[in-house]
Amino acid sequence: MKTDQLIDSLVADHAARPRPALLSVWPLAALAMLIDLALFLPTLGPRPDLLSAIGTWRFDAKLLVTGLLAAVSILLLQRLRRPQPARAISRSLKWLLLPALLLALLVGAELLMVPADLWRARAMGTNVVVCLPAITAMGLPLIPLLSEALRRGAPSRPTLSGAVAGLAAGSIAALFYASHCTSDSPLFIASWYGLAIGGLALAGALWGRFVLRW
Repeated sequence: MKTDQLIDSLVADHAARPRPALLSVWPLAALAMLIDLALFLPTLGPRPDLLSAIGTWRFDAKLLVTGLLAAVSILLLQRLRRPQPARAISRSLKWLLLPALLLALLVGAELLMVPADLWRARAMGTNVVVCLPAITAMGLPLIPLLSEALRRGAPSRPTLSGAVAGLAAGSIAALFYASHCTSDSPLFIASWYGLAIGGLALAGALWGRFVLRW
């Protein structure tokens, strides 16, 4: 029997039987945000000029990108906790193009608006030494938490599911960190937020490979 046929049969069997109460991703996502808030406030806290930054397009854009990635990743986790055929997974993953395309548009706008000799400075920003460790430290504890709903379900792609948990953890951490960071350029967000979130996605993939197998 082919893999997709096996997954289809598992899905059909799951639908035919009375469904056990699976742990929903949404309460865990809310708990993850509370945990990061508890980590964020006493250590980093909001930037001093937060009120004046709100309403500027670069600051608002980084909140939108990280928030959209978090929402899409959590939605994907909700779907991946049950067996899915490959074609359904592929359709679901296309939603990740939304935050990616939005960030690409913002980077393009920044490149058009800022002289080329300032691109490197905008990409490096002033918070690199804080950005990577801060997002990583706030995101790592969330991976096992967000994976709990997957562990109690039956994800058909455990490595991929773990990677999406890492994406969700990283984007939640980045959303909080964004209110502290004074480097608002989309070039900085694409470079360093992207690197931190990507690292957490890799950590989540490794977690999923060894913990979420069934």
